[in-house]
Amino acid sequence: MPTIKTEPAGKGKLLVILNPIAGKGKALKEYPKIERFLRDHGEDYEIVLTRGPEEAIEIARNCPLDDNTAVVAAGGDGTCNEVVNGLLTRKEPLPFRPLFGHLPIGRGNDFSYTARIPDDLEKALEILIQRKTVPLDAGFVTGGYFPEGRYFVNGLGIGFDTKVGLEAARMKRVHSALSYALGAIITMIHFKFSPRLEIHYDDKSLTLDAAIVSLMNGQRMGGSFLMGPRASLNDGVIDMCAANHRTRLQICKIILHYTKGTQEACGGVTMGRAVNYHLKALTGGMTAHCDGETVCIDGKELSIKCHPGVLRLISA
Repeated sequence: MPTIKTEPAGKGKLLVILNPIAGKGKALKEYPKIERFLRDHGEDYEIVLTRGPEEAIEIARNCPLDDNTAVVAAGGDGTCNEVVNGLLTRKEPLPFRPLFGHLPIGRGNDFSYTARIPDDLEKALEILIQRKTVPLDAGFVTGGYFPEGRYFVNGLGIGFDTKVGLEAARMKRVHSALSYALGAIITMIHFKFSPRLEIHYDDKSLTLDAAIVSLMNGQRMGGSFLMGPRASLNDGVIDMCAANHRTRLQICKIILHYTKGTQEACGGVTMGRAVNYHLKALTGGMTAHCDGETVCIDGKELSIKCHPGVLRLISA
């Protein structure tokens, strides 16, 4: 993957949008550390706690912005998703690309893995105040619960991995990658069938019984699964990894390969990359998520498009 040269942003205000329930409550405990660090380093900052779902979208959509104001998602992938959707759906077009930062204090923190933002909070804060930026692409999915569309910056998953995420979210006492691993075991026990999908991507097409389809801007999902091992956040395309459903044993083998990013070596796995995708369920329906946000449970059609370089990401 080519190295993208960082560009410095000017020193402006840091608007930190913190989701207190991210990481099953872990994020709220980090609030004093974030405030102390920013105060001690002389930053102009504001920390806003969200009070419920979708509020981060409204805050990011309506806050005053200039080209040096960084809007920072403090939480997990879902918090990132909401902040990005707020920044990219503002009522008035901005004459600059919004400046976006992330403090990964959520559960899976998959976006930060590709973004090279460490889980260590103090190190992530050091990166934030240095304000080195790279372009950030965003995917846009239309369909399901989002007929008007929803942006995502890490990935969209269909099938097995979405069901794993739903199982992991139900776990109250288990956190991080372990919750996804246990979710995978539970899902495997109950996994019965896959929808037959027709996938058109740019000038190619594919039809399969889709156990797992991942459309990735980032590389990782579920805390440890490299669904898009060669994906980049700023190459202008979305990477696809599609696994055909055969037996439970074969799916188990593929999932083990996902932890190393070597699934392309498995039979029945198709890798691709494109700007535009259209997915249609010929039989059954799609269970899909983007950045952990449920897109559909029994969806019939989804369209996905890559929007290159629409944000500036503060990164190492």
